[in-house]
Amino acid sequence: MKWRVVLETDPETGDWAVWCLELPGCVSAGETEEEALENIREAITLYLEPDQIELKTGAVVREVLVG
Repeated sequence: MKWRVVLETDPETGDWAVWCLELPGCVSAGETEEEALENIREAITLYLEPDQIELKTGAVVREVLVG
C-alpha cells in the first residue's frame, strides 16, 4: 500500500518529523530523512494492526452510520 506522508525539518535540531495524512495521530521522527521514512513505515504498520479486544458475555456489536 502507498501512504502519503509529510516530512519537515526542525530548524533548531535538523531532525525530521513525519506524519501520515490519512492516519490521524500516526507520527514519527528521525535524525535523517531516510530514518524518518523508515520509522513512519513502522508506525503505519503498527497503526494498522488490529486490536485484540475481549468482549464480555452478552456484549452486542453494532455498526452506525454517521453523516
